[in-house]
Amino acid sequence: MTPLLFFVFLLHQLPGSLCTVTTVRDLTVLEGQSVTVPCHYNPQYTHNVKYWCQGSMREFCSSLARTDDLESTPVGKGRVTIADDPAQYVFAVTMRDLKEADSSWYWCGVEVGSMWNVDSTASVYINVIHGMSVETSMVSGEEGGSVSVKCLYSERYRESEKRWCRSGHVSSCKVTDFNGTFSSRSLLISDDKKDTVTVTMKNLEMRDAGWYWCGAGQHQATVQVLVTPRPTTTPSVTTVRLTTQNPSAVKAQDSKSNMSWKTVLTGCGALLFLLITVLVLRRIREQCKKEPKIRGVDETMAKLMVCSICHYIIKLFFCF
Repeated sequence: MTPLLFFVFLLHQLPGSLCTVTTVRDLTVLEGQSVTVPCHYNPQYTHNVKYWCQGSMREFCSSLARTDDLESTPVGKGRVTIADDPAQYVFAVTMRDLKEADSSWYWCGVEVGSMWNVDSTASVYINVIHGMSVETSMVSGEEGGSVSVKCLYSERYRESEKRWCRSGHVSSCKVTDFNGTFSSRSLLISDDKKDTVTVTMKNLEMRDAGWYWCGAGQHQATVQVLVTPRPTTTPSVTTVRLTTQNPSAVKAQDSKSNMSWKTVLTGCGALLFLLITVLVLRRIREQCKKEPKIRGVDETMAKLMVCSICHYIIKLFFCF
């Protein structure tokens, strides 16, 4: 091959090499479950055909889904679907109801569209196993509340009994019945008989915190349960402000009050005494008119006596 032809060959190879496709690392999936794999590509290939194929070698892999095949679209009925999102420069492949036999190498590919160009691809190994796993390895709930754990299992354990145990306490295991359920005041286990068993711990107490595992057959999956304390409510305190008076001020007020009462009582006594005196003088005057001489005292002396008594009474009244 002459240098010129070799240079032309390299130019044809360049566009394909610039189309870099990337994807996730190797995946492990439970039998009977589904998996979705994202495949990223460069912006200049938004309109190119994307595909998904299976095989240990890219050149000889078997095509399972293509963006130009209607059966492979998400609305299709195929077990493997592909959906392109040009706005994000990514296409996603979904494989459903996986079997152990589906364990293999798979390839994300972008067709460059020329016999001289090599398609850009990226590989991922999908390992399909049987067993159990949990949706999340740590869950948290509040004291007095509840918390749920989803345990996933492979197809071969659909009819098996499911167990929920506290790690390190073999006697604590609770087992589902033939309907796939278990129920008590503090625990509810429900198996959908497909691929998921849901465990709900109710009326949580602080002592419920710890490690647990769900099991089927010989397989187990562990999960840590955290319990947070119930928030304490602080009772509202009503502040009563007490006003403390100065002892001297209190004493002055008491003295003033006593003086007022004394004045009232003195006045009432004086009025009563005046009333009695007036009645007495009136009586004396009447007697003087009837008897001008009382025990040798003439009328003039009687009048002087009456005046003297009145003067004394008036003086005594004003002294109060």
